[in-house]
Amino acid sequence: QVQLVESGGGLVQAGGSRRLSCAASGINFRFYTMGWYRQAPGKQRELVADITSGDSTTYADSVKGRFAISRDNAKNTVHLQMNSLKPEDTAVYYCNARIGPRDFWGQGTQVTVSS
Repeated sequence: QVQLVESGGGLVQAGGSRRLSCAASGINFRFYTMGWYRQAPGKQRELVADITSGDSTTYADSVKGRFAISRDNAKNTVHLQMNSLKPEDTAVYYCNARIGPRDFWGQGTQVTVSS
């Protein structure tokens, strides 16, 4: 059974930092592209950042220079370090694991940035 469990969400003031973590089980983690997506109220889910099995990264333009994604294959964990947070970063953040046609999601963790 595949499980992606996010942690680290919460309330943070604008300009602050937060680190999200996603622990994966039930998959051969090191072969998967791992990603963080977010969905704000009334908006579509969007890619925030992802990292391939070869450690190539992609970031949404809105978070470049502020967020950093990393993975620890020994611990089957992916992190999202979020700095200089803005109110518009408020959303539910979801962990994603994908390889070929296989695509798995976590339950999401709320991040709220107060102004």
